[in-house]
Amino acid sequence: MDFTLSPQIEDTRRRVAAFVETHVMPAEADRANLDEHEMIREDVLNDLRARAKAENLWCFQMPRARGGQEMGHVGMAALYEEAARSPFGPLVFNGAAPDDGNMMVLEKVLPDEESKARWLQPIVDGKVRSAFAMTEPHPGGGSDPAMMLTTAERRGDTWVVRGRKHFITGAEGAKHYILVAKTSDDPRKGLTAFLHHADDPGWHIERRIPIMGPEEHGGHCEVVYEGLEIPDSQRLLEVGDGLKVTQIRLGPARLTHCMRWLGLAKRALEISGAYIEERQSFGMKLVEHEGVQWMVGEAAMAIQVGRLLTMHAAWMLDQGDFARKEVSMAKVQVADALYKAIDTAIQLCGAKGYSRDTLLEWMYRYARQARLVDGASEVHKMVLSKWHRREGHGFWRWGA
Repeated sequence: MDFTLSPQIEDTRRRVAAFVETHVMPAEADRANLDEHEMIREDVLNDLRARAKAENLWCFQMPRARGGQEMGHVGMAALYEEAARSPFGPLVFNGAAPDDGNMMVLEKVLPDEESKARWLQPIVDGKVRSAFAMTEPHPGGGSDPAMMLTTAERRGDTWVVRGRKHFITGAEGAKHYILVAKTSDDPRKGLTAFLHHADDPGWHIERRIPIMGPEEHGGHCEVVYEGLEIPDSQRLLEVGDGLKVTQIRLGPARLTHCMRWLGLAKRALEISGAYIEERQSFGMKLVEHEGVQWMVGEAAMAIQVGRLLTMHAAWMLDQGDFARKEVSMAKVQVADALYKAIDTAIQLCGAKGYSRDTLLEWMYRYARQARLVDGASEVHKMVLSKWHRREGHGFWRWGA
């Protein structure tokens, strides 16, 4: 790999950094700009999005023909990290979950321009939000999709869906939904993916599940399907390809989580770095204490390890590799690095870090989800063990 960014990506990275510094961080600093769920208010977000579009900083992950920047995964890694210096930056540039993952998979699997114009383009344009309905409460499917209980029964050219999903990010207020349901008992080809619209009858949001951290727009919801009818024309890929759709979506989407978390982790050390340069203790600045230096060095190193793993996985995706084990390694490492960086920053800032005088306590509560979402860390480690058992020495191969 050559870690030198192309002139185009580097120029865009600098412009993203300047935009976040000039426009997003001042908005983030004013708590009046946050809603009751500690997320940036949609009217404030819409103003920032209009400005980002005007500066041609929009949808780094989408093709230019669709209104994006077509930066590839390596470019996305650099730009998402820069955008996430503010937790609201990815939203401003339309690169936040779950929309970014949904956009990427729909661009790949929708069969024609007509269906893309209907289901994908409104998300790209920022006119609607979307959700990905897969995870289920016990005894249904969580990390193991084979346990899924939500069913889609075919009746002619229509599928009738019944079941329950939970922790569906962004479900409240979303308009376009990707739904995965069980269509047969085949252990490998038993799931199928569909599209449906919020206005379709036969389903409802039962509740917005309370969580410990700040919430994305639309929350994390429990959704009930009670006879939703979906035309077969809204099926994604073939019957039984539901797991394939999720694999196409979740690999790149997991990696974009890492890209964003790295930006947030760096911001945590930035906040604490400014504090320890000023705060005096026992006759010297905190930054001059050896113990403090060890803490900062360990956290910075953990972030850099995560950056290298993330960029390696992004490069492999750009080579056409699925990068399954590389994405898993990045996901585990960056989730831990994010938590370590924020926890270290709070410790260094003392009571100020624990207070709401900084962004750190918001980040701390948000970060705990990183080891759970898009596959718990333990599941990824299990996957890595299986790859090592299968590949042996080849597990550490260079290249894609």
